[in-house]
Amino acid sequence: MPESKPVNQWKQLDRDLGRIGAVEYATQYVAQPLVGFGIALVFIVVAAFASTLFFGGDRHSYVVIAAAAFGAYMAVNIGANDVANNMGPAVGANALTMGGAIVIAALFESAGALLAGGDVVSTISKGIIDPQSVASSEVFIWAMMAALISSALWVNLATWVGAPVSTTHSVVGGVMGAGVAAAGFSAVNWPTMGTIAASWVISPVLGGLIAAGFLAFIKVMIIYREDKIAAARRWVPTLIAIMSGVFATYLAMKGLAKIVSIGFGSACLIGLVVGLITLAVARPLVWRQSEGLENRNRSLKVLFNMPLILSAALLSFAHGANDVANAVGPLAAIVHAESFGTFAGKVDIPTWVMVTGAFGISFGLVLFGPKLIRMVGSQITKLNPMRAYCVALSAAITVIVASALGLPVSSTHIAVGGVFGVGFFREWDSERRARVSAAKRATIKRIAPEERRRRKLVRRSHFLTIVAAWVITVPAAALMSGGIFALLRLAFVG
Repeated sequence: MPESKPVNQWKQLDRDLGRIGAVEYATQYVAQPLVGFGIALVFIVVAAFASTLFFGGDRHSYVVIAAAAFGAYMAVNIGANDVANNMGPAVGANALTMGGAIVIAALFESAGALLAGGDVVSTISKGIIDPQSVASSEVFIWAMMAALISSALWVNLATWVGAPVSTTHSVVGGVMGAGVAAAGFSAVNWPTMGTIAASWVISPVLGGLIAAGFLAFIKVMIIYREDKIAAARRWVPTLIAIMSGVFATYLAMKGLAKIVSIGFGSACLIGLVVGLITLAVARPLVWRQSEGLENRNRSLKVLFNMPLILSAALLSFAHGANDVANAVGPLAAIVHAESFGTFAGKVDIPTWVMVTGAFGISFGLVLFGPKLIRMVGSQITKLNPMRAYCVALSAAITVIVASALGLPVSSTHIAVGGVFGVGFFREWDSERRARVSAAKRATIKRIAPEERRRRKLVRRSHFLTIVAAWVITVPAAALMSGGIFALLRLAFVG
């Protein structure tokens, strides 16, 4: 009996240590989100005060400080939401780890913004409102401030809900709402708004159709062939060449505007040359990579990993070159109006504004990006390297087609539409093959409605949530912006 007392003491000590460990784990789990918010807040404060170093310290400098803070906040939200569309498919296909995707996206988004970001941006977001209809530069400044705040808040809310939305459309809605509140409905260019509304349908549908078309091609020409490896050696280099040519055209048209102006025909010629060179290089590389691979679908995934990683990096570069300028457009407009006392349809973007946008995107991606990356990459439909490759390729092709037609499209809608297109095509193809197999066996198996719903390859709940978020982005941002402008005018303009 005397021996039992020390044993009981050790058991009690183990239980106490276990409780302490559980408390520490719970504290760490609860504190993780707070650490992210803390770092983001520090960045916003630093960006606000750093603006005083680059902007003249006159009596209106507090306006620029506030605008810089909200611009940094907007950039953080872009990183948390918008970048997921480029990296989500690669992560969902296991071609990249979450950490690798974040590093690549942060580097290429920043490089795109700083090296090839547009040096001129439309302060009224593609002609949504007429700046001359605004009464004064002071009213214009507060209208742009309201647009900046409302669009940032809306993207933040969408990220919290788990819905990838268009940053550009959020800014468009914010500018429109502030313009209506400042100068009435006549200030809005409604034909332009109608074109943007049409892009809500055009962007995802076109992206989905192109992605589904490439997946159908891969299935018919490679996956369903008896000798899959021989078919892959024939067609994978061609697909890689198409990707290289498309991205060369894409970057020549959209990502290099700051360096040199290139027309559509010249950009297509550059893409053709790059594609042919890539084809000549890819054929021997794919042949060597495919040696020793087994004749099954899993082996084919290896051949698409590297092209998928490169496409994700190039999409991030192009996104940084284009969408960052749109996002910081209201901030650039405020800086211009404060500097010169006037407002214009187009203004130069100061370097420090672009740096704020670039670094803000990186912070937002690192701190809050994984949630939306998982949503796009794995929670809508199951992706593998071949399916994800089709999504990335469709995103670049759709932007080029839309640019040639003069249609304003959203990279977010295109990429997510491509994921939906791949998923719905898989559903259709799976049911078609099941019907053919049943017909060959002369037995048609009736499936209960509950089982049929369980077999769907696209999660309908995510589909409805995302589509609803897309539809209400512009009106929601507009209403928020109008309300915020009314409060700002009441407080500062009178």
